[in-house]
Amino acid sequence: MPDYHSFISRIYSKLGIDLSLYKEAQMKRRLTSLRNKHGFSDFSTYFHALNQDEQLLHEFTDRITINVSEFFRNPKRWDVLRKSIIPSLIKNKQKLSIWSAACSTGEEPYSIAILFKEYFPKIDIKILATDIDENILGKAKQGIYKEQSLKEIQDILKRKYFKPEHHLYKVDPSIKANITFKKHNLLADPYPPNIDLILCRNVLIYFTDDAKESIYMKFGKSLQKNGFLFVGSTEQIFNPNYYGLHLYDTFFYQKS
Repeated sequence: MPDYHSFISRIYSKLGIDLSLYKEAQMKRRLTSLRNKHGFSDFSTYFHALNQDEQLLHEFTDRITINVSEFFRNPKRWDVLRKSIIPSLIKNKQKLSIWSAACSTGEEPYSIAILFKEYFPKIDIKILATDIDENILGKAKQGIYKEQSLKEIQDILKRKYFKPEHHLYKVDPSIKANITFKKHNLLADPYPPNIDLILCRNVLIYFTDDAKESIYMKFGKSLQKNGFLFVGSTEQIFNPNYYGLHLYDTFFYQKS
């Protein structure tokens, strides 16, 4: 155990990622598996190897971040977003600021851009898409996906907004136009202000309760009055009032 705690302290010094704020049993199991895969018997020698090998370090950051995503994941929630949340947001404004936090490989911010392009074309949107993993952000910026990622997209939208290339699908440049990808650490970096809609889904389940509380508090402050937070199916907020929020619909919280 001291070997692991020393390791996460050194990782914090090197990368600015505080692994002590993740659930220890899950994170330790994941990293021990990765360490053993490369034949290291302890975390000290593994850290030394990470310091020397850029490719090993990329693999490490990929493993500690959660990169499972697809377009319009949980489609019924996206229907609520389209039919209820967005109409509420645009009652009195024509410009929206949207933040896809922990955006992984980009399916979520591109889904938002497609939604607005298709159903709310007159609304001026700016989408900030952030993740802690620069390697993953590079893939997100490319906007090239396997067909599996597009399984929830209607064929008409697939034809309209994606170009097939060698069994892959490339996002149309018009969808990329309103998205800015940026590295951001939810546990350490300042949060953007005056956001109308924050999407942060299926990420916080990996954090400790104290870390989650801090993140929800910052999300609450980051939102405009009457703005919305869209969370994942495993991330119900039990005391939203504590963060200046109230439950609006399943997995949607509105700033009071």
